[in-house]
Amino acid sequence: MSRAETYSRMRLKLVPNHHFNAHLEASALRDNLGEAPLTPTEEAALPLAVTKEAKVNSVPEELPEDQLGEEELASLETAMEAAELDEQHEKLVLSAECQLVTVVAVVPGLLEVTTQHVYFYDGSAERVETEEGVGHDFRRPLAQLREVYLRRFNLRRSALELFFIDQANYFLNFPCKVGGTAASSPCQAPRPQPGSVPPHTQMRNQVYKWLLRLRPPAQGYLSSRSPQEMLRASGLTQKWVQREISNFEYLMQLNTIAGRTYNDLSQYPVFPWVLQDYVSPTLDLSNPAVFRDLSKPIGVVNPKHAQLVREKYESFEDPAGTIDKFHYGTHYSNAAGVMHYLIRMEPFTSLHVQLQSGRFDCSDRQFHSVAAAWQARLDSLADVKELIPEFFYFPDFLENQNGFDLGCLQLTNEKVGDVVLPPWAKSPEDFIQQHRQALESEYVSTHLHEWIDLIFGYKQRGPAAEEALNIFYYCTYEGAVDLDQVTDERERKALEGIISNFGQTPCQLLKEPHPARLSAEEAAQRLARLDTNSPSVFQHLNQLRAFFAELISDGVPLVLAMVPHRQLHSSMTPDLLVTVSANGLLGTHSWLPYDRNISNYFRFIKDSTKGQRLLSGPWVPGSGVSGQALAVAPDGKLLFSGGHWDGSLCVTALPRGKLLSQINRHLDIVTCLALDTCGIYLISGSRDTTCMVWQLLYQGGLSVGLASKPIQVLYGHEAAVSCVAISTELDMAVSGSEDGAVIIHTVRRGQFVAALRPPGAMLPGPVSHLALGSEGQIVVQSSARERLGAQVAYSLHLYSVNGRLRASLPLVEQPTALAVTEDFVLLGTAQCALHILHLNKLLPAAPPLPMKVPIRSMAVTRERSHVLVGLEDGKLIVVGAGQPAKVRSSQFARKFWGSSRRISQVSSGETEYKPEEER
Repeated sequence: MSRAETYSRMRLKLVPNHHFNAHLEASALRDNLGEAPLTPTEEAALPLAVTKEAKVNSVPEELPEDQLGEEELASLETAMEAAELDEQHEKLVLSAECQLVTVVAVVPGLLEVTTQHVYFYDGSAERVETEEGVGHDFRRPLAQLREVYLRRFNLRRSALELFFIDQANYFLNFPCKVGGTAASSPCQAPRPQPGSVPPHTQMRNQVYKWLLRLRPPAQGYLSSRSPQEMLRASGLTQKWVQREISNFEYLMQLNTIAGRTYNDLSQYPVFPWVLQDYVSPTLDLSNPAVFRDLSKPIGVVNPKHAQLVREKYESFEDPAGTIDKFHYGTHYSNAAGVMHYLIRMEPFTSLHVQLQSGRFDCSDRQFHSVAAAWQARLDSLADVKELIPEFFYFPDFLENQNGFDLGCLQLTNEKVGDVVLPPWAKSPEDFIQQHRQALESEYVSTHLHEWIDLIFGYKQRGPAAEEALNIFYYCTYEGAVDLDQVTDERERKALEGIISNFGQTPCQLLKEPHPARLSAEEAAQRLARLDTNSPSVFQHLNQLRAFFAELISDGVPLVLAMVPHRQLHSSMTPDLLVTVSANGLLGTHSWLPYDRNISNYFRFIKDSTKGQRLLSGPWVPGSGVSGQALAVAPDGKLLFSGGHWDGSLCVTALPRGKLLSQINRHLDIVTCLALDTCGIYLISGSRDTTCMVWQLLYQGGLSVGLASKPIQVLYGHEAAVSCVAISTELDMAVSGSEDGAVIIHTVRRGQFVAALRPPGAMLPGPVSHLALGSEGQIVVQSSARERLGAQVAYSLHLYSVNGRLRASLPLVEQPTALAVTEDFVLLGTAQCALHILHLNKLLPAAPPLPMKVPIRSMAVTRERSHVLVGLEDGKLIVVGAGQPAKVRSSQFARKFWGSSRRISQVSSGETEYKPEEER
């Protein structure tokens, strides 16, 4: 599994394993030695006592919040005001010994922070090969640092987790001294007195303070430091209550804020079991009986267990007085549980074998069936594992793609291979899709706050937890154990091992009941009352309306019309809408996606610049400007263009239209361009059969240019590159060529990953369009020719992030434009139609929307409120959702096509586009 993740924190990608181990010896040891003893995560291993030195006898109900103290904050503000750091020259600010915590290992090393970068130098004696190279070294621009979280490691407040804008993240623990420009060296500090701030926490806070002082332009939550404060400041709870974000997104954000991380198996993100029906042939999500009771801990979802758990708790007493009462001897989230679910995927296979002393565990204890796993929760008090996020997005972990020998079940002699799915799931992809739908269902939306109370909220600790039967072994709670009071090194290491393997309870985020979510109907009524936002096009596919917005020039095909999605201004200021015609004519218009004064639609104000602005040419003779060879920076400050006769890549300033630079690196015409959603990298494709990845340059948070040299040159095509797409967060660069080949490379290292060939027996033709979904889905539009004829067949293909074909769709019409959103594919055709398809299966989501002339370009606006469609005749069509606008002005009370008058400034909710009318 790759460390790359999406903005929703999904780790979907697989990478080649160049040191693959089939673990045949581990399988042989399992078969020869019989059943292994129970692992430390199971009931038989408890109760465990720790040395009395480490036991905190009186744990306060309210722990002090993990944040900088008042004196530290005051000194930070003073330093911020006084510091005038030289941005032109890189200077070392901080050097600190630390540990990089990964799933596989805790890597000792050195952290260095400068005025421009964050560096980590791997200090391991043996440097292993990783996804990003040999060793765990990294160098990241400080300007890309987005969030810094205070973290715990082995229940100590000694760590930070850094998140960058491309979703790369690093978990750093500070167990020892800090040295260099900005810190002291308290490595030999005496054992801290109870109640004082331990040295490791001081070290961590020092690093955190300096990262804030440097004021990374992309960083958020600067005024919020503790997890509780961060949740309050984020507004996420209100967004979830009002149905502005999904259940998955909210749970993932709660996990992140509460300290759960993919980088530490003992603090892995935790998700709930949401279903209890794994035997029916079909899954009826309208039936409440198919869902698990989310108000109860997983240990008592079987009502028969409740009395047993209560009696065990009340009767338990530790003669030594060390172990507090608990309801469950195991935890709902621990390292062994994560390995249990992910045993078919490396590196978790190797970690499982390591945990089991060099062999696979008994086959009957492996995760071999979803239904059996749920039944174990009903039958045994010793198994209280909740789920992990992968159950809702990652079908690959359900398949034994590596062919590991996991043995046979004792009773049936059935071989353990792929996970046995419920009857209602036809494939791993189908299981994930329906399971995700269950998570987002009305029942779960109504009751999810009850589960949040148990895991992250007021029922996590204290009397409310006792009443809810929700108290776990005391070593899992922060504040119950103080490792710094253990003087014996061996004892401390043993205790750290117990904490690491047994599991840790998340940070408590709420001390009061979590609010319930609005019903879908209540949320819709609220939006109607507020009347502040335009509805999403994709939530009202049966109410689509098309409107006309006149541009500078009619008659010339409109090859680009788009609204950059990360423009910096107030919500009341219009966005910039950029258009480019086939003759290079540039337009920069004003766009408001919603204006309550104009029939509940939008406001479009045509470019008022005097004189025409043309992009710098000349262009390739006979072809004009191609929309495939244009890209606009996310902040709307730059336009990039290819298609120039000299093979150059041009950078133009917006809205002025001034040429800033002309870069010649390709050996032939630049045929296509694409930007990642982060605004970090641009990819170019060329007739010279190569692709190049370029880094955008920023100053003061605004894009100002393009690096003069590419960071990667990608090879592999044998014909001209025709289209490209890039995802920096998933480390994917995808390119298609004139001979029908699709190639996947990595962005950071430029490595070849896979080559895809659309299926079919016909002669492959050009790959005309290519797009990436938010979860790395690859949508390919290609053509093919009959071997003995001239008939051209068009088709659309869907591949997973890992290059597996998921669906194909033959097309009757010739595609001319392609766009992909989170859940939908939009296809414009030469036969004057806009098609909207479901992304997961390429099935129609709505009837085709007719246009009068062929479509040349297409883009979805921010918040998915509108679709911008550029036509062959130069007109811009805006597709929105809602009822037809009422005609308010006599100047619009006419048939649009029958009028010879022009509307120079269009408040476009007033002018409906009706292609069925006669000219």
